[in-house]
Amino acid sequence: MRTIKTQHRAQSAPIADLVTYRALPTNSVEHLDPFLFLNHHGPQVYRPNNQGLPFGPHPHRGFETVTFILEGDIMHQDTGGHQSIIGPGGIQWMTAGRGLIHAEVSSPEFKRTGGPLEILQLWVNLPAKNKMVEPRYIGLQEPEIPTASLDEGRVVLHAVSGNWLGTAGAVSPLADIQLATINFRAGGKLDLTIPASHTIFFYTVRGRLRVNGQETQARQLVEFNYDGDDLHLEALDEAVLLLGHAHPFQEPIVSYGPFVMNTEQEIRQAYQDYQAGTFGRWEE
Repeated sequence: MRTIKTQHRAQSAPIADLVTYRALPTNSVEHLDPFLFLNHHGPQVYRPNNQGLPFGPHPHRGFETVTFILEGDIMHQDTGGHQSIIGPGGIQWMTAGRGLIHAEVSSPEFKRTGGPLEILQLWVNLPAKNKMVEPRYIGLQEPEIPTASLDEGRVVLHAVSGNWLGTAGAVSPLADIQLATINFRAGGKLDLTIPASHTIFFYTVRGRLRVNGQETQARQLVEFNYDGDDLHLEALDEAVLLLGHAHPFQEPIVSYGPFVMNTEQEIRQAYQDYQAGTFGRWEE
């Protein structure tokens, strides 16, 4: 079995009136190559006639954002011409590549009516060879994401990318990044085989789980050693898990604000290109 190195507690990092917990990076962990960043927004309930999400137009270069909408919605727009409103159970996969400007806000309907909101946003690095690819955006609603019902229905796996026990994910990423969200009923069990060379990304969103003999709970990120292939999971109560794995890129990581590159010179170039307008011009 894969052994656990340590567990990291997500840290409170509110953004305006948006409840936010940052699971990566924190004071105890910088990144889990190639997984760079995770913000857990909510859960919270917005009143009617609210301002919604605060993420107006901003640039990115050199990595990918994967957004999981558990409750509420996100209205996406970017300078690549992509627009969508994704509701509960859906995902957004945006490859920033050489650079674009995007906004992630709540839909007019959500701002008018309010309601529950809970969203995860994960940043995944791109290898050096792909950092300057053309930007790409994929927005999928819940029915478009393949699922696997396991352990007599006590475990439901939503395959976002990669291959999970024979179920192919909805997205084919540039790098071999495998991502899934998994819903457990109390007592649900799941056994998985993940190559020992892969970095595992294991974040408990809700509830309590036992993984390879150790208990973990909501808003905890489990960091594993690279010493085994097997994961044995059991839900101690109803739970939701964000699970991913990938072979680490083992490349230099230089990040500054919205850009993630391999060198400081590339970061400076990203700012110059953004200021020169090569990321596109924002149009309301």
